[in-house]
Amino acid sequence: MSLSLLLLLLPICSAQATSFYGTVMTYYPKNTYADGSVTVVLRYKLSFSTCQENASWTCSSGDCGNESSLVLNIVDQESSGEWCQREGTMTRQVPSNAPFQLVLDGNSWIDNVQNISGWSAETLVELRNRSDIGRANTSPQTTILPDLRVPSNCQRDFNLLAFDPDGDEVRCRFGNVTISSCTLSFIPVANSFEGAYVQQLVMEDFPRQNITLTQTDGSQTIITPNEAISKIPVQFALRVDPAVPSCTAGLYLPKFLPPTPANRAQLYTSVNQTLEINISAEADFYTISELLFSGPHNIVQTTSGTGQYTLRWTPSEQEDGESHPICFVVQAVSNSTKYQSELRCVIVSVGNATILPTTTPVVTTSITIPTTQSTTITITMPTTTTPQTTMTIPATTTPLTSTSTTPTTASPPPVTTPEDTTAITNISNPFVGILRMKLSSSSPLSEDYIRSTVMQQIRDELVRRGLPLNVIVRLLSSVQQ
Repeated sequence: MSLSLLLLLLPICSAQATSFYGTVMTYYPKNTYADGSVTVVLRYKLSFSTCQENASWTCSSGDCGNESSLVLNIVDQESSGEWCQREGTMTRQVPSNAPFQLVLDGNSWIDNVQNISGWSAETLVELRNRSDIGRANTSPQTTILPDLRVPSNCQRDFNLLAFDPDGDEVRCRFGNVTISSCTLSFIPVANSFEGAYVQQLVMEDFPRQNITLTQTDGSQTIITPNEAISKIPVQFALRVDPAVPSCTAGLYLPKFLPPTPANRAQLYTSVNQTLEINISAEADFYTISELLFSGPHNIVQTTSGTGQYTLRWTPSEQEDGESHPICFVVQAVSNSTKYQSELRCVIVSVGNATILPTTTPVVTTSITIPTTQSTTITITMPTTTTPQTTMTIPATTTPLTSTSTTPTTASPPPVTTPEDTTAITNISNPFVGILRMKLSSSSPLSEDYIRSTVMQQIRDELVRRGLPLNVIVRLLSSVQQ
């Protein structure tokens, strides 16, 4: 029996029950003023069986300052009225950067096998200046659907999104028990275990080296890699449904198809620029009924046919420099029985949001692209953490060299042909990385020319060299030398 199942079946409290479906909260520090006060924006999801029920966060320790604005909007609701998730945006101005803690509590969890009634969700906000990044800490970024489903006879891993803008290590735990990689594993059980199980997790960020936190009054605290900087709650229901005739995705259980983004893919967009996420799924023997998602409240969902969905989100200036999580499942139905696909989550970085460095080797590629101006471009890009495969393509008059410190044992031997060939790294989709470019030209290059012409030519060349057709190349910044 897996660790997650043992935790699922712990008997706690007495039954009472009706409406709460969980919560999650994240935060971003914003402005620091001359008097030492700090503004922080906290975003949270609040899920109940209806869109009218509510609960309030209260200050449990420290000086939580003044709540200057609070907006609560619907994110998504299940079509049969099972649950409704809303997003709250709370702005607080605190008198100093000292840590404080907020709590959300109540006593009306939905009916569940564990007979849990009460809940308590805590968020520890750490705003002291970090020695490693020179600014306040940002919490891990995540979200979750209120009600995840799995058939009782199917094994499934729920890979919770755990993204930290500061590059910290993120860990999840039930009580004092840490969950590796924030992944919940479900193993098949007897039908007597069917029903809803309450999941009450804590997500924390840990520095990768010793850091010093400095408070406004000058006091300092050293945090080690074994000490959490901040903590956020991740609470939801996991529902064990009746057995399905086959656990193979695409038959009874919905299966994602291209161009659906991979789980934990990192996407990019700019302020006032609409991002489109296209999602496709199929199930041969059940009817796909809907796409369920959790993310920013102003995401717009459209459908172009059975199993074909598009999520569109246009970030505002308030989201500039931030990263926002979006999670989704596709749900199928037969009579009154509902079955869900695997959970997938992506992280969307807006504008000048922090892009995390990878821990894998760097590939340096030199490409000469013929343009109306003689321009040489050198691109340096981190590879993905997925195993690499090597392919060969016919050589062209365009020089292309690729070097990597990745051990050769990680790649199969290249395929050779009678033609002259040039080996490149085939980076699996989705690929996320920073392209650091050096451009040399016989005449000055305007930024408009770079954005409109050079970026497109780079994209076309990368696609020709093996990257997917939907690869996006954007100019983040440029410096004249």
